[in-house]
Formats: sequence, structure tokens, C-alpha cells
Amino acid sequence: MTSDDLTRTTDRTVIDGEAADRLDDDLEQDLDGETLGVAESSGPGVDSIICTMRVPADSSAVAGVRHEIVQDLSARDLPEDLVGEAEIVASELLTNALRHARPLSDGTIRVRWKIRGEVVEVEVTDGGGATVPKPAPRTVWLSSGRGLRIVRSLAHEWGVTEDRTGNVVWATLGGPSRRRAT
Repeated sequence: MTSDDLTRTTDRTVIDGEAADRLDDDLEQDLDGETLGVAESSGPGVDSIICTMRVPADSSAVAGVRHEIVQDLSARDLPEDLVGEAEIVASELLTNALRHARPLSDGTIRVRWKIRGEVVEVEVTDGGGATVPKPAPRTVWLSSGRGLRIVRSLAHEWGVTEDRTGNVVWATLGGPSRRRAT
């Protein structure tokens, strides 16, 4: 790790891959209504990195998430267009979770971005909602409902899965994912 890496990660917790799930559970217990920093862990592949944030279920969190993703991906020298697309996708997925779903049991929404080479997967986990997320039909009269259509147009793949806490909406940018849409 270089001194530049140390400077960039001063507000991050760097952990091994096995500790990532334990950290995610611990973050639930440590949250006091404040946005926590980014937790970074090794992913399943040699060049795979996972960054996780838990943010309050409040629209003010969207700008902070966008900022963290842009800073992180830019610092990793990923292509500018990929960084911009990840910023848009994260913003749309988080905004949809805030508008249409419940927060997780601790009152937060989890945002993760996984980096493998020049492929970035963005995922947002919420407590689930009344419906499964899907793109709204194309129409000029609606003032909202375009978010997942934007995600679909930018992503190589995207999908919705359920885990023990709720819905996970994910999108892969820059190449194929290791999972398939459902």
C-alpha cells in the first residue's frame, strides 16, 4: 500500500473478505443516525474490492453517496465515463429505495459498489416495499418513474434479488456481472 493509498483510506475501515458480513452486522449496531464511513473489503477475486456504506433513510444522503463513489472510483483511475455512470446509477437506485421502500431494521439503506478490473457493480439494499422494483412504462406525462429506465440504459446488466434484510437492486457497469438478473 502506498502513502497515497493511506491518505485516501484514512476514513475507511479496510478488512478482509470474511469479515465483510460481520462488519455489515456490526454497522447496524453502531449507527446513531449518522452516515458512517466507507468500509472496504476484498472481494471474491484477486482484483476484486467491495466498498460498503450505510446511510440514513433520508434524501440528504444521496449527495454524500454520489460524492464517495466518485472519489473512490476516480482515485482508482477508472475511466471517467464509468465513474459518471456509477454516480448516476447509485443516485437513481438510492433515490428509488428512499421513495418506494422501507429502510433496513436500523433505519438505514445499504449502498455497495464492487470493483473488479474496470467493471463496477452498484447495489442498494433496502427493507423491501409493496412492489418489486421494475422500470416504469415509457410516457411523456409522468413526472417521475424514469429512474430504473435510466439504470437499464446505462447498465450492462441489472436486477433485483432478495436477501435476509429486504430487496437488493443492482446494476453492473463496464462489463458482465458474476450474477444474472432475475
